Amino acid sequence: MEQIQQAVQEDDAEEQEYWSWGAGNDGQLATGRLEDEHSPQLLRSLSDFGPIIFLSCGGAHVIALSPGGRVLTWGRGTSGQLGHGEMVNSLKPKAVKALESFTITHVSAGWNHSGFVSDSGAIYTCGDGSFGQLGHGDFKSQCSPVEVSFFSSEHVEQVACGMRHSLVLLRGNVDHQVYGFGSGKRGQLGISTEKVKSTSLPQITMGLTNVRIVSISANGDHSAALSADGSLYTWGRGFGCASDACIPRCVDVALSLKEVALGWNHALLLTSEGEVFMLGGDRHGALTDPQKTSSTGDASGKSKEGTIIMRISPDHIETKAVQIAAGAEHSALVTDNGSVMTWGWGEHGQLGLGDTNDQTVPQVVSLGLDHTSAEKHPISRVYCGSGFSFVLRTYDSDSQMR
Repeated sequence: MEQIQQAVQEDDAEEQEYWSWGAGNDGQLATGRLEDEHSPQLLRSLSDFGPIIFLSCGGAHVIALSPGGRVLTWGRGTSGQLGHGEMVNSLKPKAVKALESFTITHVSAGWNHSGFVSDSGAIYTCGDGSFGQLGHGDFKSQCSPVEVSFFSSEHVEQVACGMRHSLVLLRGNVDHQVYGFGSGKRGQLGISTEKVKSTSLPQITMGLTNVRIVSISANGDHSAALSADGSLYTWGRGFGCASDACIPRCVDVALSLKEVALGWNHALLLTSEGEVFMLGGDRHGALTDPQKTSSTGDASGKSKEGTIIMRISPDHIETKAVQIAAGAEHSALVTDNGSVMTWGWGEHGQLGLGDTNDQTVPQVVSLGLDHTSAEKHPISRVYCGSGFSFVLRTYDSDSQMR
C-alpha cells in the first residue's frame, strides 16, 4: 500500500517509460506479440492511457492502475481474470469497463484470478473460482468483476491473490483484520489449526490478534503480512525445509522490514536500511551465493522454525535497495541509484539479460535511456509475474535519483 501511495505522489512527473521482458506466449508483455523476449522491450501501448502508478503481475496477466483509479488489464484471460466480460487473451492493454464507475485504489493479480479494491472499501474479484478464491460462496469463475458481498459492511484496504487463494486486509479492525479464502491445502488461509481443502467464503485468519498489519502478500501457496513495527508473519507452505504453517507465525529475523515479496519457493525481504534478505531454497538459482546473516536465529542462518535466511550481497555494488519483487522463481531489486538487478530462473528470458541462463548473483539489467538531459532523473519500479518482468520508469526533473 505504501508503494501505491508513494506512486500517487509522483503522478505529476514529466514522463514515463514502460519496459517488459520474459514469457510472452499469452500476450502478458503488452508487445502485441505472442513470444518470449530475452531483453527489455520499450512499450508504446501503455503510453496512450496516461500515467500508471502501480502494476500487479500474475501467472500470465497484468493489472495496471492509473492515478485516477482507472484499471487496465492484458495477457491471459481464459479464466476471465482480465474482467472484460469474456474469457479470451488480450495482447494489448484494455480498460476494465465494469469498474469505470468506481475509483480503484488497490489491485492484485493471482495465477488466474484478480482482485480490485475501491476507495469506498468494496472489493471485486474475477477469474478462476474453482477453488473458491473469488470469495463469492461458490466455485464458479467470473469474467467480469463481481463485488464480494461478504465485506459489504466492512472497509477493505488491500487484496492479495496467490496461486489459488486470496487474502483481504480490512481497515481499522485489529481483532479481525485479515481474511482468507480459496485453497487451503498448505495452510495458506490461516483459518484453522489444521489444513483445509478449500473455502469459498472469507474466514478470519487466526494468530494476528492485537497486531497491526499494514500490508499483505500472497503467491504460490504462501501468505505473508507485515506489521506496523516491521515484523514479518508467514503462513502456508514452508520455505526450504521448513514445515508448513496453518496459522501465521512471526519469523524471527531480528530485522525491521519495510517490504516482502513472495515467490513460489522463496521470499525476499527488504529492511528499512536497504538490505535484502531471502528465505527459502536454491531451486533454479533462486538464491544467490549469499552470506548467511548472524542477525537471525543461529550461526547457520536458520530461524527458529528452520527457515534458511540469507543476505543478498550483489557483487560490485555498494548501493542500497529501495524496492524488491519476486516472480515464480526469479527475483529483482531496484537500487537507490536507479539500477534494476535480477537473478534466479531465466528460462524464458525473465531476467532481461539477453539470454535464458539462470543467475545466482544479481545482475544489472540494461534499460535504454532516451533522455540524456542531466536534470532528468529516472525513478524505477520493478514488477515480476510468474515468468516475466516489467519496469515502470518515471522521469521527474524535480526528483533526486533513488
